[in-house]
Amino acid sequence: MYFPHIVKVNNYEYNELIMTQDEIKKKIDELRQFAGESGLDLSSEIERIEEKIKESSKTEYVWKHVELARHPMRPYAMDYIVRIFTDFIELHGDRCFGDDPAIIGGLGFLDETPVTVLANLKGRTLKENVFRNHGMGNPEGYRKALRLAKEAEKFKRPIITFVDTAGAFPGLGAEERGIGQAIAQNLCDFSQLKTPIICIIIGEGGSGGALGICVGDKIYMLENAIYSVISPEGCASILLHDSSKAKDAAVMLRITSADLLGFNLINGVIPEPENGAHTDVDETARNIKDVLRREVSMLCKHTPEVIVRYRNQKIRKMGIWSEL
Repeated sequence: MYFPHIVKVNNYEYNELIMTQDEIKKKIDELRQFAGESGLDLSSEIERIEEKIKESSKTEYVWKHVELARHPMRPYAMDYIVRIFTDFIELHGDRCFGDDPAIIGGLGFLDETPVTVLANLKGRTLKENVFRNHGMGNPEGYRKALRLAKEAEKFKRPIITFVDTAGAFPGLGAEERGIGQAIAQNLCDFSQLKTPIICIIIGEGGSGGALGICVGDKIYMLENAIYSVISPEGCASILLHDSSKAKDAAVMLRITSADLLGFNLINGVIPEPENGAHTDVDETARNIKDVLRREVSMLCKHTPEVIVRYRNQKIRKMGIWSEL
C-alpha cells in the first residue's frame, strides 16, 4: 500500500509515493524472482538492502521512544503524585542555600503506608519551565532530596522517586555551588539508606541528573521512557561529530526500556497506553501504583540490613568489567 504525500514545488503539486515496509519486502521478492529467471547473482545486493531496511526500522523504533519520552503533553511527576498518593505535602529547602523547584519532595500516603516522595519536575508552560528550570536540578535540589531521604530513614518511611530530567543543570552557579559533589554524595548515601527505595523513570533519565535520585532497591521504567548517560544529540556531537545524527546515536546508546531490561539495569517495564502515557494518564498512574503497592509490601518485610546488603549487591553486578 502506498501513502501519497503532497509536496509543492514552484506552485506545482506532486504526489510523492512513500512505500511501507511490506511494499519494500514485496519489491525485494520480485527482485529475487527476476534474478532467478535471468540467472543474475544479486544475492549480495539484496542482503545489503535488507540490512539497510533492518537498520532503518530499528532507528525509527528507538526514535519513537525518544519522541514519546519528550512529548510536550507527557505526564510529569506531579500528574502521577496527585493520582497515586493521598495527603501529599511538599517540603522545601536544603537548609544550606535555598529551595530548588526543579526537584520536589514531600510526604504522602500510598494507601495506608506513609512514604517520602522525591521527583524531578518539569514545567508545562514557558513560565513554568523557567521556574522549574526545565527539570534540571541545581545542587540545592539534590541536597534537599538527600535531607528528605535521611528523614525518611529516621522515621522508617519507604522512599519513592520519579525520575524525569535531561540532566543536572550545567550552569556556572551550579558548578560554583558544587553540583558534582552534591550528586556524588547522593550516590554514596542513597546506596546506604536503611529504608526501601523504589525509583520510577517516567520520561527522560539523563546522566548524573537522573542518578542523583535513582539509586534504589527496585528501578522501573515506563514503557516509552529513556535512560542514558548522555542525550542522543550530545552523543552524536561528541562521537559522530554531527548533531544531526542523533537518531543513529540513540540506537547506539541502547536507551529504551527494553534495552535496559535486557542489560538487567532495571527491574521491570511498566506498560503505557498504546500511543503513550499522555493519552491516558489515569491508566498509566494505575499501572505505576500497582507496581508500587507490590514492591513496597515486599520490601517492607525485610530488615534494613538485608535491604542495604541486597541494594549494594545489585549495584555491584551492574555492567561488564574485567581486571587486567
